[in-house]
Amino acid sequence: MDRLAGRVALVTGAGSGIGAASARRLAAEGAALLVTDIQDAAGTRVAEDIGQAGGSAAYAHLDVTSQAQWESAVSAAVSGFGGLDILVNNAGLGDLAVIEDTSLAEWSRTIDVDQTGVFLGMKTSAAALAASAHASVINISSIFGASGGFGTSPAYHAAKGAVRTLTKNIALHWADRGVRVNSIHPGFIDTPLLDQAKGTPVEQAMLDITPMGRLGQPAEVAAGVAYLASDDASFVTGLELYIDGGFMAR
Repeated sequence: MDRLAGRVALVTGAGSGIGAASARRLAAEGAALLVTDIQDAAGTRVAEDIGQAGGSAAYAHLDVTSQAQWESAVSAAVSGFGGLDILVNNAGLGDLAVIEDTSLAEWSRTIDVDQTGVFLGMKTSAAALAASAHASVINISSIFGASGGFGTSPAYHAAKGAVRTLTKNIALHWADRGVRVNSIHPGFIDTPLLDQAKGTPVEQAMLDITPMGRLGQPAEVAAGVAYLASDDASFVTGLELYIDGGFMAR
């Protein structure tokens, strides 16, 4: 399928998990990719894999908490590929602590990456996206952006909830400019982010509370990213797309 032929995408946190799967899926549908991450070896590997599969990709180091690095990455996409049509704000981190055990430094770090990183991505990409005839922003939130989860990870919930609402706010602001902005809310996906829960009661609780009884796969979220990036979603903006095995239907 070549739904994205001729388009340019920038994906954050693309060295592994949902980001890597999304970069590969967008490339498979014809987009040129700027793969970004702070894990340089992993990100470079994803870009190389895309190239070896016949796609077009480059890697750039991007700490999403840095406005200067964001500006450099957007510039690299525009100068290297001719523009920017698709922005996937995926980079994120999480934890399992309860509020009493969450330090201010831990809180601030999670907010900086998961929330402020999305703000900076859209802010610095605004002009490039406005110049595109097919602009689409996909912000990766979470089921925990719209639910209380297990009562743990307060910073993660707060940040992902902010991404949910920020997405709608910018979707309205850019609606008449031809820039669509949507959020995806994954459930429990088998990525490195869940490694800390593997083999613990938390993992079993995730399976027990998911109606489909399994973890999702990164490729299943990437399919949603590709849809929202494409013209198949040309009348879709401000959407919350839940890819969660039925979690939010409870």
